[in-house]
Amino acid sequence: MSFIIAGIHTGIGKTLCSAIICQASGYDYWKPVQAGSLEDTDSIFIQKHVNDPAVKIHPEAYRLHTSASPHIAAEIDGIKIKKENIILPKSNNKIIVETAGGLMSPFANNFFNIDLPAHLNLPVILVSNNYLGSINHTLLSVEALQRRNITIKGIVFSGEKVDSTQLFILEYTQIPLLFSIPYFDKINPETIQAFAKTISLNL
Repeated sequence: MSFIIAGIHTGIGKTLCSAIICQASGYDYWKPVQAGSLEDTDSIFIQKHVNDPAVKIHPEAYRLHTSASPHIAAEIDGIKIKKENIILPKSNNKIIVETAGGLMSPFANNFFNIDLPAHLNLPVILVSNNYLGSINHTLLSVEALQRRNITIKGIVFSGEKVDSTQLFILEYTQIPLLFSIPYFDKINPETIQAFAKTISLNL
């Protein structure tokens, strides 16, 4: 089964998590909407850091030039992001689908990142991080997903480990921990490939 990688916030490690899963499991990668940094996109990051030849990187449905919330970047580019244009790529492989920003980040009026799981009929892997406020952001994200009856396959923690925070989130939500990504002083292909070998995924 393919999965959506969603985050409790922006910049918390979704792309790194995606790279690790692709490297560990050989899944394809797809980011439907990319906003900003078109010469250094998340798809390019995956291409540079994942060396499994089975992994195919599918082109984005929308490539926006401004580093901003997708709905603003689309408005600046003079286009409108439409749900019907976001179609899961055809592949003989499973696909990791990465969202753009947090779950409630909008693509357009009445179309949010959190709408992708139902639209694509895929479960979610939720990426959390250990910063002040992450418990609140994680529990709100879980509640929002559960209220929409979206399946959450598991949680991945990224960054410096805070045992008390992780334990509270896992005990409160009763959602399984898939793995924890440590803080890396340097992120490069060797780091990702070495870490991917240490995890065991049953997706």
